[in-house]
Amino acid sequence: MPKLFYDIGLKAYQAALALASPFNQKAKLMRTGRVQQFSHLQKAFKDNQSPVVWFHCASLGEFEQGRPVIEAFKKEFPTYKVLLTFFSPSGYEVRKNYAGAEYIFYLPLDSASNARMFLDVVHPKLAVFVKYEFWHYYLQELHNRNMPVLSISAIFRPEQIFFKPYGGFNRAILRNFTHIYTQNQASAELLQSVGIAKVSVAGDTRFDRVLQTAAGVKPIPVVEAFVQQQEVFMVGSSWPADIEVLFPLIQKYRESIKFIIAPHEVHESGISTLLQTLGSGAIRFSQAGEAELSAYNVLVIDNIGMLSSLYSYGTYAYVGGAFGKGLHNTLEAAVFGLPLFFGPAYDKFQEAKDLVQLNCAFPVQDATELITAFEKVHLILGARQTITDTEKQYVKKQAGATEQIIADIKHLLKNKA
Repeated sequence: MPKLFYDIGLKAYQAALALASPFNQKAKLMRTGRVQQFSHLQKAFKDNQSPVVWFHCASLGEFEQGRPVIEAFKKEFPTYKVLLTFFSPSGYEVRKNYAGAEYIFYLPLDSASNARMFLDVVHPKLAVFVKYEFWHYYLQELHNRNMPVLSISAIFRPEQIFFKPYGGFNRAILRNFTHIYTQNQASAELLQSVGIAKVSVAGDTRFDRVLQTAAGVKPIPVVEAFVQQQEVFMVGSSWPADIEVLFPLIQKYRESIKFIIAPHEVHESGISTLLQTLGSGAIRFSQAGEAELSAYNVLVIDNIGMLSSLYSYGTYAYVGGAFGKGLHNTLEAAVFGLPLFFGPAYDKFQEAKDLVQLNCAFPVQDATELITAFEKVHLILGARQTITDTEKQYVKKQAGATEQIIADIKHLLKNKA
């Protein structure tokens, strides 16, 4: 019966995409990106004679989590070709030209026939699923074919269906993994409590990624001209609900602090609305190169892909999403030692909970709490430096998941040879 519900859910999702695609850009991209997909796959793999490793990521965040493992794998196994698949257009459309993979596709929707056809074409020596992806038919087919499949940077919570009395079908999906690498001990213990023993606590590969990114940050001339060595309050991955909470702080401090705002979505209508809200002191990045930037105190980023570098200019950072479905990536800011502020929906993110406990991050419920929390850091002598030192030490201490996973992969592939 659970499998029937799973199949019905997949069919309903497919129908919903079809209905939404004329009106919703994301749904449209998800459908059009999968048109004639198997013919494109067959053409791409037609003459391939090299072994293939398959990495699958739901979206852009999971890609950044998997990226250090992809790149470490390429160094360790140069004869392999990398297939990278995405479920969501927010990953595929941004990284479809990523140089670290020879093949980049949307993942065909989960079904028994799609899984068979996909693996018949690709025939990976190893599959690696990043964080949250648990597709029944793909994982079952990989298991049936004795193709090793790993889950990396996985994190689990007691309220998930895997740990409910009625979650047998979902637990069976997890048992198809050759090994699961969790972010924390609590996740490993949850899995072990339901009889899933092939588990290791490796940590979160995003720590490796952000350290790698921070070491390679390059200057952005427009941002440097805007900042002019002033303190900078960096706002990353913001939504309208975040801006509503931030606006009183921006109005209070915009004469003494520069603000850089990178919205999570950069649709023209959203950028225009944001600029109208912020008023005459705000300018968009794409127009800043021709402007006298001393006249502006808010820079609005209207492109994607700069955020991790932008944090290097920050003195403080607000990370968006936690007044909605959930907090976005805090580690991109934490690696630079920035005091962090965000909304209340952060409990699903271990690193955010850690940073709150270390008094490096400050969750807030509204605009008043944000100003109060900010001023405790901004106005108290030495507070920011203490946070910076603690935060940088925390990030470095958590690194190393990639090295552990690659070492295990070397052993696994050697035994499969």
